[in-house]
Amino acid sequence: MTLAKYISDLLYRYECVIIPNFGGFVANKISAKVNHFTHTFYAPSKQLTFNSHLQNNDGLLANYIATTKNISFSEALLIIEKEVENWKFSLSKEDLEIENIGSFHLNLEGKLIFNPTTTVNYLTSSFGLSSYVSPAVKRIAYKENVKQLETIAPILPSKENKKKTPLFIKYAAAAAIIFALGTIGWKEYQKFEYNNLVAQSEQQQRKVEKTIQEATFVISNPLPTITLNVAKKTYNYHVIAGAFREPANAEKKLQQLLEKGYNATILGVNKWNLTQVSYESFNSKNQAINKLNTIKKTVSKDAWLLIKEY
Repeated sequence: MTLAKYISDLLYRYECVIIPNFGGFVANKISAKVNHFTHTFYAPSKQLTFNSHLQNNDGLLANYIATTKNISFSEALLIIEKEVENWKFSLSKEDLEIENIGSFHLNLEGKLIFNPTTTVNYLTSSFGLSSYVSPAVKRIAYKENVKQLETIAPILPSKENKKKTPLFIKYAAAAAIIFALGTIGWKEYQKFEYNNLVAQSEQQQRKVEKTIQEATFVISNPLPTITLNVAKKTYNYHVIAGAFREPANAEKKLQQLLEKGYNATILGVNKWNLTQVSYESFNSKNQAINKLNTIKKTVSKDAWLLIKEY
């Protein structure tokens, strides 16, 4: 399984997936929309953007790879590092295409330019919905109708109609003016709608970046590789063995616990920039407390219980 597949799986569940030393993919939810020129209707979706400043490892992608492939956290990091090196090497020569994500190329200033895919909708609530085209409603040809009416019922000169313009001619003229004004107004509306969408996208991305700086990601129930509609356990209770400033120390602690037979996990970086390592994680509070009491009596009095709500 390539790195693109793991990223794609996570984008169905999270608003941001960071690839260490490369950048982060941010998914912003957008409402249903219609293209008035092609008469195409689109379902609600997630709009992918790329932020090259999000390069610090938050543990999300590495934990998912480690759990899915049943390997250590450090081995998962090596897989990511190798894939990123291949991406950067490809970009130095040609455009980079990431399956179901989008494509990259370098501009004249050497900056990454991202073009997201339009064939995949990462919004699970829109699963099964696709775009469709509705034929345009043809406008009435007012001039032709007026000519036909004049042929069928010609206007005879009289004192009254010499002074007054027939009503249907007034209506036809008014309709022509409204149509012309509507065309100009519609172009301005389209321009306003596009600018508004860009502003909303930038605002949502800033909000997601702020959330990323404060959040701690935990992956203990990876997605199935075939279908998304499978019930999964959520482990909210974690018996913490320690929190480390240096990621290398956290990895060392993890290996020690694994050698002792614990189902240990690196939970990622918390808001104090400390990497947390757990002895084990549970979906039952009673089981977690029982395990905590056992560890405090036999292993370490410094163990404590972390409760996370998802």
